[in-house]
Amino acid sequence: MPGFELFGDLEKKEVNDVLENGVLMRYGFDGMRNGHWKAKELEKALESTFQVNHAQLVSSGTAAISVALAAAGIGAGDEVILPTFTFVASFEAVMMLGAIPVLVDIDDTLTLCPKAVENAITSKTKAVMVVHMCGSMGHVDALKDVCDKHSLTLIEDACQAIGATYKSEPLGSIGDLGCFSFDFVKTITCGEGGAVITNNKEYYINSDHYSDHGHDHDGNDRGAETHPFLGYNFRISELHAAVGLAQIKRLPEILRIQKINYTILREALSHIPEVTFRTVPEGGEENYSFLNFFLPNLETSLKVSDAFKAQGVDACFQYYNNNWHYIRKWDHLKELKSLYPIPGEVKAGLEYLKTKEFSQSDHFIGRNISCLIKLSWTEEEVKARAFKMVEIIKNSL
Repeated sequence: MPGFELFGDLEKKEVNDVLENGVLMRYGFDGMRNGHWKAKELEKALESTFQVNHAQLVSSGTAAISVALAAAGIGAGDEVILPTFTFVASFEAVMMLGAIPVLVDIDDTLTLCPKAVENAITSKTKAVMVVHMCGSMGHVDALKDVCDKHSLTLIEDACQAIGATYKSEPLGSIGDLGCFSFDFVKTITCGEGGAVITNNKEYYINSDHYSDHGHDHDGNDRGAETHPFLGYNFRISELHAAVGLAQIKRLPEILRIQKINYTILREALSHIPEVTFRTVPEGGEENYSFLNFFLPNLETSLKVSDAFKAQGVDACFQYYNNNWHYIRKWDHLKELKSLYPIPGEVKAGLEYLKTKEFSQSDHFIGRNISCLIKLSWTEEEVKARAFKMVEIIKNSL
């Protein structure tokens, strides 16, 4: 991770197909295309790779979440449960629809705690969004049981876990809807882009129409299409889809390299008694894009993180004070700093953030260090990195 580390002739060929015919838009201009439909090809590849009936490409992972929620009929005043540890896009995508993000604790999977989810359900709850952070997954079966019990939509944000599986099922394909991001630093990249996947035909049709101004895409004359309902512009371009089409062909290679590099690092760190690793639910396999481990306490974790930076061990993240990925520093959310008036329902629904404490999340995030696994490392570089990480950790304990 990320896929751009392997850019080459395959990406150039797919992009040149688009540039040669001159059609950058994914819809229309049939006569000019010379048979090239990159977005449609990538959607078919996504359906095959992730074993689902339907895939809809959109402009970003953030857009994918908003489109997925809208496709399931979730909007103004509805509550969506999501974790305290995620990227800011998760709550942004919820709030864009006028829905209310209800943040709850994580557990040692670094994803949603099923008990915390159950305790947060109210009469307004409409969906649970599990965010498969840093390449692995939550307790999917338990979360499905909670959703089934309370008739809630389960949405998988698998933006950081493309290629991971649970009981041989690809992440993103297990819930009612799954969301991917293909931005520049994801496992496979389009530069910018995302996708919604589902086995529910109604949700797919809703996603297809909603992401393109409500167009019904019936026939081959765009000007004659009707608009069954309101929509917005979350389209991907053919150029972005072309890059993604090349990248998805590389996914097995990417996962193979990540697993090799991850395994070398984990094996080295496993000999330190004070180091433990995130829980991967039984039957789950990570995509190996991050190595996540715990140290005994917050102080040690911060000390090790600082030492990593000082001694050139890059791409390792301590999220406790991170303002992109963890609730402690999301002051713009807590204080509702907005360019425009926030809907009254959302404003009232977020009052809890002013006083709510998340001690369980602090316990896990405070002790965690998350290390990105790069595709470009040589075996010698990975081994040298492992040696240095072990040395720093031991000296910090």
